Formats: sequence, C-alpha cells, structure tokens
Amino acid sequence: MLNRYPLWKYLLVLFVIVIGFLYAAPNLYGEDPALQVSNSHGDALQVQSLDQIKDVLEKDKIPFKSVSFDDSQILVRFHDTDDQLKAQGVVAKALGSNYVVALNLAPATPAWLKAIGGSPMKLGLDLRGGIHFQMQVDMNEAINKTLAQTVQDFRTDLRTERIRYSGIRQQKDQIYLQFRNEESRTKAMSYLREHYRDFLFTEANQGGRFAMTAAMTQKKLQETQEYALQQNITIIRNRVNELGVSEPLVQRQGADRIIVELPGVQDATRAKEILGATATLEFRMVDENADPAAAAAGQVPPGDQLLYNKNDQPVVLKKQVILTGNHITDAQSAFDEYSRPQVSIKLDGSGGNRMSEFTKDNVGKAMATVFIQYKPVGKPKAGEKPKFKKVEEVINVATIQSRLGRNFRITGLENINEAHNLALLLRAGALIAPIQIIGESTIGPSLGQQNIKHGFQAMVYGTLILLVFMMIYYRKFGLIANLAVLCNLVLIVGAMSLIPGATMTLPGIAGMVLTMGMAVDANVLIFERIREELNAGRGIQQAISLGYERAFSTIADANVTTLISAVILFAIGTGSVKGFAVTLMIGIAASMFTAITGTRAIVNLIWGGKRVKSLSI
Repeated sequence: MLNRYPLWKYLLVLFVIVIGFLYAAPNLYGEDPALQVSNSHGDALQVQSLDQIKDVLEKDKIPFKSVSFDDSQILVRFHDTDDQLKAQGVVAKALGSNYVVALNLAPATPAWLKAIGGSPMKLGLDLRGGIHFQMQVDMNEAINKTLAQTVQDFRTDLRTERIRYSGIRQQKDQIYLQFRNEESRTKAMSYLREHYRDFLFTEANQGGRFAMTAAMTQKKLQETQEYALQQNITIIRNRVNELGVSEPLVQRQGADRIIVELPGVQDATRAKEILGATATLEFRMVDENADPAAAAAGQVPPGDQLLYNKNDQPVVLKKQVILTGNHITDAQSAFDEYSRPQVSIKLDGSGGNRMSEFTKDNVGKAMATVFIQYKPVGKPKAGEKPKFKKVEEVINVATIQSRLGRNFRITGLENINEAHNLALLLRAGALIAPIQIIGESTIGPSLGQQNIKHGFQAMVYGTLILLVFMMIYYRKFGLIANLAVLCNLVLIVGAMSLIPGATMTLPGIAGMVLTMGMAVDANVLIFERIREELNAGRGIQQAISLGYERAFSTIADANVTTLISAVILFAIGTGSVKGFAVTLMIGIAASMFTAITGTRAIVNLIWGGKRVKSLSI
C-alpha cells in the first residue's frame, strides 16, 4: 500500500530522535566555574588534600558549591567566576608547588546523564576563551642532532669492526670520514653502505688523504623532519597535560608549525614557560687531566668542550655524550637525606643498559650532568626561520661511586622550585628540535560569552524566519517541515556532544544555521514536487509517493557535493575551519534523515493509506 511504513521504520525514527534529545540534554544544564587540582608528579590525590582545600576556602570565606574527586584530580565548583579567581590564588598558595591548580569550566550534568555517557558540547577557543599559540620547529637543529648521533654510531661501529680511521666529524649537512689508507676506506664504505642505507657515501680525496662523505638521502631527510614534528607534538601534549588543561587542541600546521589552543587558560606566562621551554640533559665525563683555567684561556684539549657551572666556574668535559634526556621515562623532585633539593630520574631499558655498561668501567671518575636549553634570539621577520641560541650549563658534577642502572638522582640544585620545573620538563619529554612561539593571542571568557550570545541570537532569528515562512507557504506540510528542522537541530547538538573530539566553534554555529537551511531546502523540493504531481492530475497518495521518490535524487546530489566540500575543509583546515567542517558534515547527515525519512514518517502516519480529498500544501 502506498505511503505506509513498516513498524520497524517508525520505531527507528523514534529511536534516533529520542537518542538525539537524550544526548543533547546535558547542554541545558550549563557549566560551573571550577578549579581542577592535580598532583604535578602524576600521583593520585589523597583525602587529606580534599579536606585541606575545604578548610582553606572556609577560612577565607569563599563560597563554593562542592569539592569532589574527579578521576585522579580534585574538582572544586563555584557559583561564579569571581569566587573561582579568588580561590585559585588561595588554594595554590596553600597546597604549594607540588600541585597544579588550573581554572576550568565543569559541566553541571546530572549523574543519571553522566552514567550513560552524556556530556555537553566541547566549546572552542572563540566561545570559551583561552590562549592560542602558533609555534615553529627548528628543523635545522633536528637534522644536526641526527647527524651528531650518527657520528657517534659510525665511531662505535668502526671500532667494533676494527676498521681504523683518522677522524670522523660533522661538516655542515654531511659527515666527513678520514682514513689512513685506501684499504681501510674501502672496508669502511662497504660496511657502512650495508648498515646505513639511508645515507649516500661518496669518496672525497683531498690533498692525498683517503676520505669519504656521508649525506642523508632525501627520504631520510624527510623522515627526520617528520619525526621531529610528530615527536614535538606528542611532547607538547604531555606538557599541556602537566598544565592541567581540559580539552586542549594540539595539531600540526604545514611542514614545521604546531598550533596549540588552551581553552579556559588565562595565565599566558606560565603556559609559555612550560610549552616553549626546550630542555634536556646530557651526561658526560669530566676530563680530570685538563686544566680548567687553561681551557678558559682558550687552550681546550682536542675532543673536549669547555662549559661553566652556575657559579661561572669552568668545567672541561669530554665531547662524547654518555646518555641524553631522550631516555628519561620519569623524573620526580624531592629532598635528599640532607634536605637538599634533588631530581630522581628513571631511564628506559636502552638508557639503563647504556648507563650501566659505561659506569661499570668508570667507577671513581667524575661525571657531569649538563642542562641544555634552546632560547630564541629575537623575533623572526616574515618568511624567515627562527634563530635559537644553545645554552649549556653544568648543573652537577659527581663521582661515580658504583655501577649505575635505570634509577639515579641529580643533586646540586638551588631550590625545590628549580628541581620541580626541571622534573616537569624532563618528565614531559625533551623536544627533539627547539621551537619558538611566533604567534600568540588571548581570548577572554567575556568575549567568548558574547560570541555565544550573538551566535545563538543569529541562529534563533534565522530559525524563526524559516519556521514562519514554511508555516505560511506550505500550511500543514510546513508545520511538518518545521518539526523536522527542530529535530535536525537537536540531532546536531546531540551528535556534537556525543562524538569524542568534536568541538563547537563560532563558525560551527554558522554551519548549524546553514544545515537547517539545507534541511528546509530539501523539504521545499519535495513539497513542490508533490504540487507538480497534483497539478498533473495524480491522485493524492500517488502524488505524495512520487514527490518523495523523484525529489530524492536531486536532494542527494546537492548534499553529496556539499559533503565532499566539507570533507576537504576538514582534511586541510585547522582550528575554526575544522569546527565548521565537522558541524557541516553532521548537519548534512541529520538533515538528510529528518527531511526525507523523518517527514515521510509523519506524512505517512497522517495521510498514508487513507482516502484524502485534498492536501494542505
């Protein structure tokens, strides 16, 4: 029979609408200004910390809604932002530097909705306020680090294979190897070509010397740059987690840039200090036979390097690096048995083995811990790459008392705050290549609220105009289309709330308005087609059936082409553009469902299979 759905189709439409309403509901409850308190060491918080926070707030007469555990953190909810800002300084001072106290907005979703996974939409930076950073990675330093490590690998391998060489050093973007005779060079080239296929080896006879050069292949060069970018993104995400920011955005932009968005964060100084710092450690042997005073005067022995400690005293170190900070898996700040600040370090398996093998043969000798930072020099002009200054400082010289393993500690730090910051940076990871913040913007929460207000007003006014027009022009069918538009809006909000990673931005609100217009446009095509069939003398039931069937191909073509555009925007866009694309894709799927399947179900229920003399269309 024409215009009748089987029962399962009606139930399917009802199920989708109910689910949409259910997961859109958390957005009605809003959010509470809150403090998110976590342990900077990553340890779980205790009940004592919760009680301490309550006592501090009550003592300073700062009203709060609740204090509770949220996963491994403590969440303190407030009635307004003024109380939230007052409480941040008070709580941070009371808990000390071992805790991270971050401003946050906590959803006020009821427990029964949380139990089924309900949560409000995640708001982007333009709606919630926060900080936006644009960072640039120094790819030249990433390549230099790779070449420096390869130089060490070449030396180790040639010694193991008993192939004699006169010298191996880095020359700009390649490695220069020199040998005593042709036979040694031939053996070395044969071995290295077999084991280092990512390098191109070329003979280089200069002044009768037997030498060769090794340069990265184009593929190796691209892999090095890609690895540096991806590894830096991972490490920056770890550092963002250390800041205690909820729902951050860290993504690549182009070949050497990273975008970081921190919703709800207003302390730009602290964020820049942690995200922009490029810190790592190197462990090297002290050349105890060298004279530091002579080295400071310019007489540095070959194979050594002159550095200074915090007191500007010269220290002569071997250039060979025993271990780098890349092998550090954990770092914790604390006090030693003499109440002096220290950082306890844990290495991965490879680093532990290397440290163990080296120290077993060097017991009684001095080993130095070198702290390395890359600080930006000036601000790059348009089109220029950032420049960095490498700052190396000896923070500790200690005698190796016994064979070390995966766990050891660094002492000689001035205060516990310095130990805490060093531990945080090392725990979050050492950046593969230095980065510089080349763009920064801060959006206040009041501006975000204003954006939400204006965007909501635009959506409401636009929707009201659509509803009135459809009701007047298409009468009862217009009311059905209006109901479909409202359901379409609910489904978009429900999907945006349900999908992990989906973020609503100001352009996303524009995408919602656009998809509502597209949903009405689909109904207009259907209703006009029904009118044409009625004018052609078709029966009412046949006109309805043909109207939906023949309009479907046109509606599908229009939506598919828009969907392709949305996919392209999502693939190549960043930030707000991605937010618009996500909303548009969800809106297209929702509008196709409500405008075709949804309205057809209602029309079938009202007019399907019945004797109807006229249609209100």
